[in-house]
Amino acid sequence: MDYSDTIIAGLTVFLYFIYLAVVVVSIAALWKVFTKAGKPGWASIIPIYNMIVLLEITGKPIWWLILYFIPIVNIVITIMVAVELSNKFNKSSGFAVGLILLPFIFYPILGFGSAEYKG
Repeated sequence: MDYSDTIIAGLTVFLYFIYLAVVVVSIAALWKVFTKAGKPGWASIIPIYNMIVLLEITGKPIWWLILYFIPIVNIVITIMVAVELSNKFNKSSGFAVGLILLPFIFYPILGFGSAEYKG
């Protein structure tokens, strides 16, 4: 008997739940980061508006939002915002590298950890 279809379906469902868990934890972590910075947590779930709030938290001008939509430039802007976010929470540049490369791990550390916002 061939169970390969069942195994593939089960693996797909398992991976979907893992993905869903990572998304939920990431949203909750960004929500917590926003509330630590004195911004409304619900802003973390509104597309584009969450980038505006993140720019406000990091002290960058709002017009930088346009730069997020330019290929290659958006990578540079994301790095600059992550570094500044790390600085605003009294974290090192190594932590900023973590925010850039492993955001699904470092944003929960930032949000649920003992880091305090120094705006």
